[in-house]
Amino acid sequence: MSTPGHEDSRSGGPVPLRLSTTRSIDAEELAGQRFPYQEDISLVEDVDLLAATPGADLNWLEDVELLAEEGVPAVFDRYSNSFIKIYFPIPAGREDEIARKVLITHLRSGNSYGIRLKHAHAKFPQPELGPWVSGSATVGTDWKPAVLPGWEPPAH
Repeated sequence: MSTPGHEDSRSGGPVPLRLSTTRSIDAEELAGQRFPYQEDISLVEDVDLLAATPGADLNWLEDVELLAEEGVPAVFDRYSNSFIKIYFPIPAGREDEIARKVLITHLRSGNSYGIRLKHAHAKFPQPELGPWVSGSATVGTDWKPAVLPGWEPPAH
């Protein structure tokens, strides 16, 4: 099986983007790419979880734990309802810490599909990257309902 966005080693041509037929969706499938912090622990090691926590509410972060998706270590991104798979070895005893650091890095980067959808669908003003990034741009200030060309609501 080939990764979307890469060349197929058999034909040398591009691989068309196709969603999987599994029962779940992972973040890289939604984005059509893998992110460097999924493959390199050094890119998440310096994340200060206390500093990254919005306000004084640590409870939401304590609920984040390392899971497995299709046999691969993963953390769940509830903003996009998808798993962020982790492809590097995770040191024993640090499983939940590393999962939290990968999630925070994902959210801060704006790579969460749920964050990407905010531009079109946020109905009220809110920070684009959530409370994890100070000075984040505000989205949702000019929301308008989507219009499907040629569609009219049914008469009631």
